[in-house]
Amino acid sequence: MWGSIISEWASLLLRWLHVVAAIAWIGSSFYFIALDLSLKPKTDLPDGVQGEAWQVHGGGFYRIMKYLVAPSQMPEELTWFKWEAYTTWLSGFALMVAVYYLDADLFLVDKSILDLTPIQAGLFSFCSLALAWLLYEAACRTGLAQRELPFAIGGYLFLVALTYAFTHVLSGRGAFNQIGAIIGTIMVANVFALIIPNQKKIVASLIAGQAPDPKLGKTSKERSVHNNYLTLPVVVLMISNHYPLLYATRFNWIIVAIILALGPVIRHFFNERHAGRKSPWWVWGVAALGVIAILLLSAAGPREIKTGALSAQPTRANVEEIVMSRCSMCHAAEPVWAGIVTAPKGILLDAPEHIHRNIRLIGRVAAWSNAMPPGNITDMTSEERAILAAYIEQTQ
Repeated sequence: MWGSIISEWASLLLRWLHVVAAIAWIGSSFYFIALDLSLKPKTDLPDGVQGEAWQVHGGGFYRIMKYLVAPSQMPEELTWFKWEAYTTWLSGFALMVAVYYLDADLFLVDKSILDLTPIQAGLFSFCSLALAWLLYEAACRTGLAQRELPFAIGGYLFLVALTYAFTHVLSGRGAFNQIGAIIGTIMVANVFALIIPNQKKIVASLIAGQAPDPKLGKTSKERSVHNNYLTLPVVVLMISNHYPLLYATRFNWIIVAIILALGPVIRHFFNERHAGRKSPWWVWGVAALGVIAILLLSAAGPREIKTGALSAQPTRANVEEIVMSRCSMCHAAEPVWAGIVTAPKGILLDAPEHIHRNIRLIGRVAAWSNAMPPGNITDMTSEERAILAAYIEQTQ
């Protein structure tokens, strides 16, 4: 019991820290991108200043200026923005270990997709995380990133290909988390491996009385823009584990492909507005079409479900037998599954009245998607899912 309690609290505290840190990081990132785009050149600005912006917040007025490279002298005080990013990644990786690696048989492995051991799944996840970042970093350092449009298209296809691979190796939930973790790792690595080191080189040049290399700021800005366009997709992917109709359906990898496209398109709208250019209102038409496409794809059901292949109309008794045999060992007043001491989310499925009270929820997680049982640990068959789907359809 105590192991389960400690695990639950560790998950809660890590998730809380991760969310708070991510809010701080994403908030500051969005702010500085908007600020940078809104700067206006003036004739009375100090030498080397690219532009200024006047802002009001909390009852006060702020005059903000940005130097194109750096001021002529090192300021006495300098605020660094880095720990928000580092804390987000460290807490996120710790949460990934606590939830997905230590309970890999529930959340990372789906034996109906590929029969992996928890250790194999964990190693695959960690190694692909590191390899994907190394490939991105190599592409940037070889100069490919300077060709913005080809790099963006290539990066998009790379992420979609990874998603397709992950959905055919890991569980749907694990695959969505994995691609989100890769994008998040790329974003934090941009801060840790390039943006902050370049800023330190600029500071060192100022202290030494030397002119900083302008390429350092330009390269850092390039990576910051990458992070800006990746932010919205990674947020969706990280909260997707609460929505089985996204990650546990037949076309889950196509859903990710649409999310990866919509995020940058939406960011483009705000970036154009912040820059004072004409608002690209067409973005919201594209976003609406993308959301409709996701809605339709999520209604396709899980893989290999064939409701039309049933030999007879499903009965109430059929449904009760399936749920009792596949779900009640965890969703019971006294669960018998190792490591589970209370019914997940307090949902009981150990009696007919409980089953039919939660029938629509059962449909969402076990008939219209294959989110439950997690990792299909009780070997629910596609025919059983079809029976549940058909029964719910005929009784609702």
